[in-house]
Amino acid sequence: MTVNPSTSLGFGHFIAQADVVGKGLLVMLLLMSAVSWYLIIMKGITQFVRKKRSEQFLSFFWNASSLEAVQNEISTHGVHDPFSHLTAHAMHAQAHHAKYGAAKLEEAGSAQDFLTRTIKKTLDEETMRLENGLTVLATVGATAPFVGLFGTVWGVYHALVAIGMSGAGTLDKVAGPVGEALIMTGIGLAVAIPAVMGYNWLTRSNRVLAAKLDAFAFELFTFLSMGQSLKSENVRPLNLGKPNPAQAA
Repeated sequence: MTVNPSTSLGFGHFIAQADVVGKGLLVMLLLMSAVSWYLIIMKGITQFVRKKRSEQFLSFFWNASSLEAVQNEISTHGVHDPFSHLTAHAMHAQAHHAKYGAAKLEEAGSAQDFLTRTIKKTLDEETMRLENGLTVLATVGATAPFVGLFGTVWGVYHALVAIGMSGAGTLDKVAGPVGEALIMTGIGLAVAIPAVMGYNWLTRSNRVLAAKLDAFAFELFTFLSMGQSLKSENVRPLNLGKPNPAQAA
């Protein structure tokens, strides 16, 4: 039995019967899927490499004999992770202010003020770098189902118009074209679901890394400004307005 291609149903038949709008929506969904998968894969690989390099640097930093050893390591091998990037900028800011003082408006204030601003600026830069591309994933996840739904509505409308013009309104004549049009909704969901899952995964991973980086920045600031680690017993907690027991006595 020979099947007539003009009457066979399926995705290929739907594409063949689709107009410029339908094909344009399909191309848009395919581009959105390609971009979202590219971002998920590339940022996933970047996250894995960043995590490994960060662990290596933190292990070296806390086991280093002095800040000079850390500076030599950064000067020799460069910065390849957020923690070494933050350390390099913080140490450079401290050395610069100690050597030149407040030569410009951005360097005004004490050495600790300048170090605080430098660390905050570096943290903002790292946060922006981590969040780069996530807006695209969020946009794809939010809009892809509606793009597919619009394609379905458009396809159903033309299918019903064609059926009405032919005069054949039986169920077997309606189910095929309408079912084909629903393919666009399925494609929209297939594009949106990986984008949403990738966005949630990357957002959580970035949030965990940002929290660790913020904690390290606090320790780094204290270490550079006081010359010792927070874990040292000689470090006293900051006085937030409470009376000092020694002074009270």
